[in-house]
Order: sequence, then C-alpha cells, then structure tokens
Amino acid sequence: MKSHLLLALLVLGFADSSYAATFPWPENPGDSVVVEHPDGFPLTRAESDETLLDIARRFSLGQTEIVRLNQDLDRWLVKKDEVVRLPNRRVLPDTPHEGIVLNIAEYRMYFYPPAQPGMPRKVMSFAHGVGRQDWKTPLGLTKVAKKVKDPSWHPPESIRREHAAMGDPLPAVVPPGPHNPLGAYALHLALPGEYRIHGTDIDKIFGIGMQITHGCVRMYPEDIEQLYNLVPVGTPVRIVQQQIKAGWLDNRLFIEVHPDLEGGETTYNQRFESAMTVIANANNGQVPPEFNKDVLKKALTDQDGDPVAIYERLPPMPEFEEDIGLKEAAAPAAVQKTPTVSPLPKPSSSGYYQGPPVARKTSGSF
Repeated sequence: MKSHLLLALLVLGFADSSYAATFPWPENPGDSVVVEHPDGFPLTRAESDETLLDIARRFSLGQTEIVRLNQDLDRWLVKKDEVVRLPNRRVLPDTPHEGIVLNIAEYRMYFYPPAQPGMPRKVMSFAHGVGRQDWKTPLGLTKVAKKVKDPSWHPPESIRREHAAMGDPLPAVVPPGPHNPLGAYALHLALPGEYRIHGTDIDKIFGIGMQITHGCVRMYPEDIEQLYNLVPVGTPVRIVQQQIKAGWLDNRLFIEVHPDLEGGETTYNQRFESAMTVIANANNGQVPPEFNKDVLKKALTDQDGDPVAIYERLPPMPEFEEDIGLKEAAAPAAVQKTPTVSPLPKPSSSGYYQGPPVARKTSGSF
C-alpha cells in the first residue's frame, strides 16, 4: 500500500509553526462531516530524520492523533523520505454548532465563529491536551468567564505537594515567561476550580494531544493566541467525550472511532453497541439495513480516528429537489438508501494537499 501512496505523492513543504485547521461548512443542509482539502490527499514526507511529534507540531496535530494514524511508523524516528499520514476529514461532535466544543475523546477542539453577512461559514479545529485519569477534565456546558494575557500561575497546594514529592518543588507563584505552564494566554472557564483553556511552556510543548494536565485544556502557543483573539468573554464552551461519531457528507454516512482514554476499557461488543446508537441518531433514528459491516468492524478495531464511509444513500431526485423536506417526511429513510458503498474518489496528483499555507517551502516532486 505504501508503494502506491509514494507513486502518487507530491512532496509537501513544511511550515515553521503550527496552524489551526479551517474547514468550510458543508454545502448540504444536515451534513456534519467537514473536509479541510476537498481535492487533497493528506500525506507529507520527511525531508530529514525526525519524530512524529515534530511533524504533529508543524500541522497543529496532537501526539496521540498522529501516532494513531501512523501505527506502522516509529514515533521517535521517522526516517528521511518516509510518508506520514495526516487527517483531512472530521465528523463534527454531536452538539449545537456554536461557540467552542471540546471533544476530549479525540483531543480536539472545534470553534464555530459567528456567521458573518456575505461570508461563507467555517469551522476551526485545534489540538489540545486534557486532564489525566486522576485529574479529569470536567464535562458539561460552561462559558469563557474571563481572558488573561501573560497570566501568572498560582499552583494549588495539591499540585505543589505532588511536585515536592517528585523532587521538583514549585514556588507559590510562577510569573509569566517561557517556563510558565499556562503559556501566554488563558481563557478561564466558569467552572468550580481553576479550569482554563491555555497555552503551554517550552518544556511541555509535545504534551499536546495527550492526557497530561491537571484538568485544564492545553494548546499550542500559536493556537491559543489565535483562539484568544477570536472569542469574547461569554462564549459558550461545551466539553464532551464522544469516542464514536457519525455524520453525513454528500449522501455518505461516515463513522469516526477513537480509542478509550486512560482508565477506560471498552470491549469490541460495547463499541459496536455504541456505534449502532450513534449511527441511528445520525440517520433519523434508524440503522441503515445494509451498511458495510466490514468497514465498520475495521473502524471499531483500528480506532485510528480517520472517518470512513459505511453507507451511501440515493441523492434526492431532481424533480423533488425544491421540496426535499416534504420528500423526506413522506418516505422512510431506509427507502432512500442503496445497500452498497462505492469507493471514495481518488484525487489526481494535481489536487494533492500542499501543506500549510504559510511559511512553506517545497522541493519538487517524485
């Protein structure tokens, strides 16, 4: 399989900093799968020996996310010219599409900027770290209570005791600077306790996309700066844990599966039952009668977070396009379906993903 990818691959350039993934809003009403590069194939190639973490940093991906997509590569040594998979599609979490949504199961945040007159709607997505098993990030609906630039950190006594026990005593106050764990920007959440969405210090830059914090949400420095400047105080924040997501894109039903967080141990059968519920919720309360069970089984086994199509329905007939709502009300969802999933179209080499749009250098193709 790798040889086929190499034959079709354009060499991708590298950016000097991370950047938020920005997705155009789906064209079809009711679709909930977004695509960053509709005509692209998300691959990059190492120009020198490096780690998957280095590549994740450039593309604003979390460590766990890029490792899951590249399970055949050595996390700590990606050799020169090796091909690395990058994500392209994402199923939006099953929440209202407003404000900030954090799905801690996938270590990703979704920000829905307010619609602007005359401007196409978009979705932005950022990698983040979350609370470890003994310091869980709380779930539920909250909001941005206040914004602080160059925050000082007053570590709670419990954290100071923990660090002291490890031989790493903390001061009562950590001033702003490169070694402040809060980074340069912090969004305080309206939750009991000091929960924030914040940046990171230079010592923990590769902890993005992992269960590593004391409950806060940690982001890359460039990403938190961008988010900080976009969201006002009062912005709603929903924190969810959706391990399995399903949604439509162009009459295809996609499933996206992520592994358990630390401390969770679901069985395959439990994941299958959860998938059936999620699929039904995405399909007007019904599980399609003839979805691709082999594709679903592979997704539930691999749990690599890459959305895959498991079903395709017939598009609306042209004579009914002006009144789709009445058509759907008059016919059960199952009647509109076809039992097979045709292969996803293969992009041409001219349409391949070219890498980040800023500070990019290219070196040709092969």
